[in-house]
Formats: sequence, structure tokens, C-alpha cells
Amino acid sequence: MAGLRTVGAIALTLAVLAPLGASKSHLVAGSITAMAATFAIKEKQWRQQAVTLALGLVVALAAMSLGALLSTHVVAGDLFFLALIFAAVYSRRFGDRGTALGLIGFQVYFVSLFVRAGLSGLPGLCGTLVVAFVCSALVRFVLVPETPERVLRRLRSAFRARLAQLVAAQIELLDAGPDRVEKALEEVRRHTARLHESAMMIQGRLEEGTRDSATAAHVQRRIADAEIAAERLGVLILTARSAERADTLTLHLPHAPVPAASDRLRAQHDTTATLRRDLEALRLLVLRPVAEDRRTAVAHVRNRLLGYRDEDNLPRASAAVQDVFRGIGETARSVLGLRLAIDGPQDESDDTPSTTRSREELDAEDVAIARAEEDEGDTQDHTGWKRPTTRTAVQVSVGSALAIVGGEFLSSQRWYWAVLTCWVVFLNTASTGEILVKGYRRLLGTVLGVVAGALLASLVGSHTWTAFGLVLLFIFAMFFTAPLSYALMSFFVTAMLGLLYTLLNTYSTGVLVLRIEETALGAACGVIAAALVLPVNTDRRTDELLATVLKRLGEVTGAAVDQLSGGPATELLDKARDLDTALDDLRSSTQPLTHPITPLRARRETVRYLVALLETCAYHARSLAATAELLPYSKTVAADPRLKGAGRRIAHNIDVLVARVEDDDTEGVAETGPSLASMLESDRPGLPRHDRVTDRVLRHLQRLDEGVIGLARPLGVRVSTPAGTASRGSAA
Repeated sequence: MAGLRTVGAIALTLAVLAPLGASKSHLVAGSITAMAATFAIKEKQWRQQAVTLALGLVVALAAMSLGALLSTHVVAGDLFFLALIFAAVYSRRFGDRGTALGLIGFQVYFVSLFVRAGLSGLPGLCGTLVVAFVCSALVRFVLVPETPERVLRRLRSAFRARLAQLVAAQIELLDAGPDRVEKALEEVRRHTARLHESAMMIQGRLEEGTRDSATAAHVQRRIADAEIAAERLGVLILTARSAERADTLTLHLPHAPVPAASDRLRAQHDTTATLRRDLEALRLLVLRPVAEDRRTAVAHVRNRLLGYRDEDNLPRASAAVQDVFRGIGETARSVLGLRLAIDGPQDESDDTPSTTRSREELDAEDVAIARAEEDEGDTQDHTGWKRPTTRTAVQVSVGSALAIVGGEFLSSQRWYWAVLTCWVVFLNTASTGEILVKGYRRLLGTVLGVVAGALLASLVGSHTWTAFGLVLLFIFAMFFTAPLSYALMSFFVTAMLGLLYTLLNTYSTGVLVLRIEETALGAACGVIAAALVLPVNTDRRTDELLATVLKRLGEVTGAAVDQLSGGPATELLDKARDLDTALDDLRSSTQPLTHPITPLRARRETVRYLVALLETCAYHARSLAATAELLPYSKTVAADPRLKGAGRRIAHNIDVLVARVEDDDTEGVAETGPSLASMLESDRPGLPRHDRVTDRVLRHLQRLDEGVIGLARPLGVRVSTPAGTASRGSAA
């Protein structure tokens, strides 16, 4: 959608300027300005977008005027450009509007350099800017309208599609033979990760895309339920086809060993066929429009799947296979809850008692969600030089100064390409390692783009509108590939620039080779500035984020266990999403350590293992939070005060890990010992044995306990053994 909107704005700008007899330089200036005015604005509400667009026009006119005025004053122009770069980056601290205005100011000043704006042509260029902004507004608000509600509706559809894809991958895993199981498991991992990405995207749009905070909370809960149930279903299927209970880590660690296969599914061929049929029915139920729920066949399928939650018609099979049927029932319930939260009340005439019970549970949970207290969140903020926007603004300014000096030595006419690269490599990066990786990817994409640009320029020749058509195509490809590959996006940017140079009659192979040299220079200047000026090295950055993830993990686990033990209700899913966000930040920050070209291969594998362990722990923490939020309105889940004692060891071990990450000299010891289930039984022997739901909670706690102990060893934390001895963990 971002690509369509940007291409639409550029096309409309060209359609208006061309009949007015605009020159090629004005057409290029209008195209780049329309692109900047469209993609820079990220605010959600139309009113806010309109205000930012109006302010952006003022900033753009000022930037173009100053660019034309200073075009003959080299030193003053360079100094102003550096001041503008600092202000553009520093303005990010003021939110989406500050970020947009800073980006527009930088891009338009860059346009003035690109088209060599002068005072004589300033009125025409200012008129071009006005046309570009008006066209951008028309596309944004009229031709390709974008509202938070529409975005959220598309994201929900995408989530259902991702969920159906995951179920399909799980069916493939169920059927996979020995020679295909690794590939099938890898597909399950990939689709599980994509489902999580969709859930996080929806999370970022809920407040603006729903009627009120209560509706947002309901949708958030149902999305989380569906994600947890689907991921758990994958673990259950893997366990059913394995000789022992599958470790959740297997679903998160790339290229993890496949558990040894068993013959329990082959020995129960009829049950396996029923299982495959019900998984396919679940996939179709996910994809069916709500209107089709009223059909008898669809309602029958839904009722049958929900019946597995009450042990209705549960096939005679091994416990592991029966758990898969129960998992199908739980996933079907999450699909029902998702539809109720998104589409409202539905026809209940064909409900069975099991379906009615599921609806009653969902209604009770909605009441609990509505009554939940708001999470206060983390209000901590850095000040002074520790503020990210201030530090980055200084770094970019220093890097740009180096790029200007070095760029002038390469070319007095094209030096600004080095500055642009230096600017870009700092976007959405937070450490020296991230900047190095981004600079490498941009250089790679630029080299390949130069080759493509040279070929296209020779083919296009003097065909102006053919070149503009290809420019529009490449701009769309640039936006479409941006989330997938930064190198690929850079390829399309450079190929597009080759066509723009052709339009301006300044194309030559030497110009595109110079583009490579300036890009390499800009990337190098960015890395130098990041390494020498207020540096944030990758190790320190990842340590900070690792500590944050561990703290969030402890908060979610502690609050969930407390509520499951009979404590007061809290907003657990908000805490769980905070954990997911922190984990996503950590995953991004470790990219320099896990990149294929890193020379520290052993360290790369350790980092991957740590992240996979944290993802596993987060899954079990989310599952505990989802179960805890069923209290006190569920008829199947009851508080068990014994659980509080079972969670103490996990809380202690997480505190030890946090202390170790924040202070290398700490000597805390992580505790291990008997299983949490045995601790629970011995804690209060007079109480009755726990039920199946408590068993499930204990399994999550046990896996979480094992995951935390797994983190202790590579972090160098000592682990006490049941015999009382202690050994130092090895940071492999």
C-alpha cells in the first residue's frame, strides 16, 4: 500500500506538470518531492496527517529556497547542510511529526542539490513543490485513502491467512516421512515466526484502529490466544510423531535436531486419518467468512472441533495423540473468540453444549478484560548525550562532515551521494555493528544497481516517458522489498537513479561508478563516526536489551504465577506484548553477530542459541499469561496456591541472570533441582492432586525453568546441582 500510494502521488504529479510544459529537471524535482511527502508521514489519523502535510510544505519551500540561495556559497551551503542534518535527526525525539518534517527538509534540500537549483529557477521549483504536495494529499485522502480501520482490517485478514498457512504447514509435518521431516519442520518454524510478526503488527495499530480501548483490549487478547494456541498445536504434533515429548526450543532454533521419530502414528492409521481431517477442517474454519458460519456443515465442523475440549468423541489413542485433538479444540476456540471480538455476536442456533460453554467462557473473559487495570508502562527516558536522538544527531553530523570533505575530493558535483549514504545507514540503527551491516548491504545493492542502471540507460535512450514508467515501477519495488531485504531495496534505488540521470542528460558510466565510490565513502564515514563519536558498541547494546528481555520475562512470569495462585488480576497480555517487543529489539540488535560474514562463527551460534532459548521462554510465559487471564471467570481453571512456591525458583534464577548481564562481576548462583511438579506435590501434601489444567501450567513452568537454566550456562552463571555442588557455566 505504501508503494501504491507513493507511485500514485508521483504519477499524478507528472500528469499535472507535463501539460504545463515543465522541464525535465522540474519533473524530477516534483517526483522526488512527491515521494518524500508521501512516505515521510507515518501518523495514523487523517487530521494529524493533514497538519503535518501542511507544515511539510512550509519546510520544503524553506529548504528549496535556502538550497537555491546558498548554491553559489560553497562553505555556507555545506555548513547549513550539516545544521539541517543535525536538526532533521534530532527532531525524531518529537515523534512522528518531528521525524516527518526532518525527513522532508533533508530530502528537499537534497533535491535542490540534485537538480542544481538556482535563484533564477526558484519560482518554478517552488510551484513544482506545491503541485507535488497537493498531489500527495489527493492520493492520500481521496484516490488511495488510508485509515487505521482499513489497515487493521487488512492486518486481521493477513493474520487469518498466516494462521491458515501455519496449520497447513503443521499438516505437512504430520504427514512428512523421514526424508522430508526436516524441511517440514523448517516450514513450521517459518510460518510460526510470520504469524508472530503479524500479531506484532496488529498490536501496533490497535489503539488507532478500534472504536475504543475496550475493543482494542479484546482484539489484542484474541490475537494472542490464537497465536499461543497455534504454536502449542505445532509442539503437540511434533510430540505426537516423536519418541518423547518435543522440546519447544525445536520450534525456535534454526536447524535444531529433529526429535527421534516414533511409530505411534503409523500404528494408529485410522486415528491419524481423523487427525489429518480435523486439521484440514480447522484450516478451512480459519479461512471461512463469518457469514458462512450459519451453514449447517460449517457449524457442525466448528462444534465437533470445540467438542474435543470437553473430551467429546475423543478417539482412543495414545496420550500424545489425544493431546493433539485437544490442541485442535483449543485452537478452534481461539478462532471463535477472534471472530466474536472482530465481527461481533453471531448466530448461536446450531450450538452444541460444548460450543455454548466456549462462548460463555469468552464472554466472561471479555468482562475480565474490560475490568482490568491499565498497565503503567515504563516511563524511563534518557537525557542529555544519552538520549538516542541527540547522540545519533551528533554522529550523523560528524559522519556527514567527513562525507562532504571526502566527497568533494571524489567529485565537486556529486559529493552529496556520500552524505545521503551516511544519513541512510543511521536510520533505524542503534549500534556500530548494525551500521556496519547496513552500510555493507547498501554498498552491495548499489553495485548491482549500477550494473542494472547502465543496461537500462542504454536501452531507454531518449524515451522520456518510458524512463519515467520504469522509475515508477522501481519506486514501487523499492517500497515492496524494503521489509524483505535492504540490499534489494538499494538495488532498485540505484537503478532508478540511473534512469533519472538519463532524464537529466547527465548519464554516463563514469557517473554510476562515482555513485559506487560515493556510497562506499558515505558508509565508511558513517561507521567511523559511529565508532568514534559517542559510540554504542554492539555488545553493550545487546547486553542492555538482553537485561530488558529478562526483566520483562520475570514480570510476566511472576504476575501470571501470582494470579494463578489466587492473587489479584492484572493486565497480563500487555506485559506479554512488552516482552515480545523487547525480544524483537534484541533480535534486531544481534544481526551483526549472526550475519553470515561474521568471522566469529562460534559466537554466532551461541547468540542464535540464546535468542532461540529466549523465544522459547517467551512462548511459555505467554501461555501462562493467557491461562492466568481465564481466572476467575472460567469454569475449568481454578487458582492453586501451591503454584506460587513452584514459581519462586524461576523468579530467583531470572534475577540472577539479570544481575549477571548488568554486572560481569556478580557471583550469583542459579538454582536447579527436582522438577517443579514434584515440588508442588510435596509443598502441600494434604491438598488434592492437581487437575489437567494445572498439569498444563506446570509443564509451561517446567519448560520455562529449564529454559532459564539453559540461559545461565552460556552467560557464565554458576548453577547449583541437587547434590549441592556448583560449576561455572561455559560461555561457548
